[in-house]
Amino acid sequence: MDNNELLPSYSKSQLALRNGQDKPEIWVCFNGIIYDVSASRLWRNGKHYEHWAGQDLTPELADAPHSDYVFAKFPIVGKLA
Repeated sequence: MDNNELLPSYSKSQLALRNGQDKPEIWVCFNGIIYDVSASRLWRNGKHYEHWAGQDLTPELADAPHSDYVFAKFPIVGKLA
């Protein structure tokens, strides 16, 4: 069994509430996995440069000056349903 199968699932609506404004948590999704970036000073108030928390950032990573390694330092909270 894949470890991702054991993760709780969250809908896009539930993810959207973790935008740093509606709820205190700041979550982002990449490749179907949801990460808690609340502790990052770069995600204060749910915004990181032109990117907003509470959404799937997979398509936006191609324009980023870094690769997906940045997600490794953040806790995984679940998967996108």
